[in-house]
Amino acid sequence: MTIRTALSRLIRGTTTVAALTILTAATTAAHPTTEPDVALSGATQFVNAASLPAEQLRGLDHPIPYGVYARSHGSKHVVRHSAATATPSDDQDLRQQCASHAAQAKAVTGWIKSRFESCQKRPYDLVLRDTRGTTTLGRLWFDQWILGFAYDGNRRVDYIASIENIRVQPIPTEDATKWRIGQHFRYTINVSSSDPDPKVIEPGTKERDELLGVWNSTPQWTLTYTSPDRGPLYDQGNQQRVASTVVMDLTASSPNAAPFTGGTDNFHSNVRYDYAGKIAGKYKGTVFTEARVELVMSQKDPAVNESALHIYDALHRPERTFPSWPGKSVPGAKEPLHRQVDQGKIDKNRRKSISECRKVWGDYAGTGLQCDEYPFASTYEGSTKGDNRFSVRLIDGPDNRKGGERLDQMYTLNRILDGDAFHVKITD
Repeated sequence: MTIRTALSRLIRGTTTVAALTILTAATTAAHPTTEPDVALSGATQFVNAASLPAEQLRGLDHPIPYGVYARSHGSKHVVRHSAATATPSDDQDLRQQCASHAAQAKAVTGWIKSRFESCQKRPYDLVLRDTRGTTTLGRLWFDQWILGFAYDGNRRVDYIASIENIRVQPIPTEDATKWRIGQHFRYTINVSSSDPDPKVIEPGTKERDELLGVWNSTPQWTLTYTSPDRGPLYDQGNQQRVASTVVMDLTASSPNAAPFTGGTDNFHSNVRYDYAGKIAGKYKGTVFTEARVELVMSQKDPAVNESALHIYDALHRPERTFPSWPGKSVPGAKEPLHRQVDQGKIDKNRRKSISECRKVWGDYAGTGLQCDEYPFASTYEGSTKGDNRFSVRLIDGPDNRKGGERLDQMYTLNRILDGDAFHVKITD
């Protein structure tokens, strides 16, 4: 997908109702038309509406769409831009899916759909009020959106940020056309989780602090972070991994207001750039590291039904599996597994598992059956870990091979590198 496509789809996306309020110092909520004393600069401050008692919000429950308010006050920033042509699904789908995962989407990390897509949709309800607690000047509602796109095949991540669905309710003596919202992005590098000499190139524009009218007319903007590489060094043991966190702080202000302090660390996005080579599928790429990765297999899938049943028993009915011991449990459902790429250690796991199969079933050569092992030989939780929390079972050979193919596909489709975590889910 291109960033142009992402932008065009985002601009077309349907805005949803937000909830964020700005209280400013003026009249008490019970008397919102009383003219306040705002002679002292900084005497007012934006606070979250949820932090105020209900009686202080009385009368501030009639939001006006900003475009309507601005036209009535002669503002020139009233036109909402829109896409000229329709485009199909991917980014628009992400936006729609994000809206349908409202609880996760409003979290600091947003809703992380996959290793390559994430979305935050966070509603705000702010109130601008006198810091002495005696008057309120108005209320501001809006939605913050951040769509994140990482790329399999490119050391790059894009964020499409926007402020949308702006609504206001100022008192008559307060001019909401002078209110501002700011998004301020920054990044850090976790050196201890990165390979030597980690670098990130940040976008030229990292902050946008605008009047409400400017946001209303041009809601979206795009930030691109990249990490330079030095060519293929993976054969030398350097995968050029860079662990980075992108953070956004939100601000809200008016001419007489002190800084809003509730928007610090408003958004977090943990990403990893790598140039891991063929073990990762595409030789280089970027992922959202907090995405939950699952290998999903079905007991109704004739290609892998025996593999799926074996894993299901290991996870949920371990008493049916070998080796057998009281209180046995096997990781993968609640406890993650972790990929192992050292071929020598993988082979060692397989030899141990085959030995266990022979202890239980004897010589099975010529039967067409193979020794299936779980956790997989290509994980750190394999049979040689030493805790006996594994299972072996003879299953049909083609089924066993197909299960291994599904595992390899999951690794490459999700850029699962050595030590990366994933879970296993077996459906009926």
